[in-house]
Amino acid sequence: MTFTAPVLAGDGRVVYREVRPLEPGPGQLLLRSRANAICGSDRAAFRAGTTVVQGHEAAGEVVAAGPGTSTPIGTRGVVYLMVFCGQCRSCRYGATNVCLDKRGDMGFNRDGGLGPFVLVEERIFFPVDDNVPFTTATALLDLMGTSGHALDRALSLRPDITDLYVAGAGPVGLGVLLMAKLRFGADFPVFISDVSRWRLDFAAELGGEPVAVPDVPKLPLVDAAVDSSGRADARHAAVRRLGRRGVLVCVGHGQGLELDVSLDLVSNEAGVIGSEYFPFADLEANHALLLEHLGQVSRVITHQFDVSSTEAAFEAFVGGETGKVVITQDDHE
Repeated sequence: MTFTAPVLAGDGRVVYREVRPLEPGPGQLLLRSRANAICGSDRAAFRAGTTVVQGHEAAGEVVAAGPGTSTPIGTRGVVYLMVFCGQCRSCRYGATNVCLDKRGDMGFNRDGGLGPFVLVEERIFFPVDDNVPFTTATALLDLMGTSGHALDRALSLRPDITDLYVAGAGPVGLGVLLMAKLRFGADFPVFISDVSRWRLDFAAELGGEPVAVPDVPKLPLVDAAVDSSGRADARHAAVRRLGRRGVLVCVGHGQGLELDVSLDLVSNEAGVIGSEYFPFADLEANHALLLEHLGQVSRVITHQFDVSSTEAAFEAFVGGETGKVVITQDDHE
């Protein structure tokens, strides 16, 4: 039996090519894809095209298992982006997100979750409770995982954070807002800026304190800031809003950052730190948090499209007036 998978052909076009399910080898699982969230990092492929099937925020169910695996058929779960080795110094420490011998990235150089099936190493599959809808399960990845790890990075330098500024109200920025509220409490102050009025209004609905970009210099000094925009000017403005012992976490890839070391860092004992995806082990705690706050997490997912409307899904996402966008699929032959 053949199926079709959407492929980003460039210039905002999506084509569908025939694919056949692959047989899982030793240590591998074959999943039937059920949902995949779109990420800001997918924009480049939507514009330029790609040779692989996109999708690195996938949820699905196990339909076949290779030799040496222990996951039962029918298990629902999500797929970790990075095919980490599990053996290197970083992996042994638990830092699978900075594996020293990474074997691939799902949806970037290996076919990902937008296809009808996805072949994965069992070690990057995380089982999810049957009560969690596939669409919401995708939130365990970038929305909760990447964003939650950015907060952990801030806490590693400043464990007594009492407020937060977030530059950029895209999916990761909204995720940081969400995770700060879930972890630190509904009253925890989170200032959040963006160039989009729609995103600012949506962030306010989620409990954030919206700030127009020109007003960022007027913000009070904060303990921590997270840049999810990837813009040099946003990072510079964030550094200047750090109080003493403050920390800026750069989670958005993109442009650079110029610092006056004496003014920005030394005199305040401030820090600038990077944050890349998240360790696989974080999924367990985030899964428990998701089960406790299922409705609140689901609010950030504002749009759902069937896989047959993948192009429309990307157009809506790139348009900028969405929260998290998820592409779903049933049995499309």
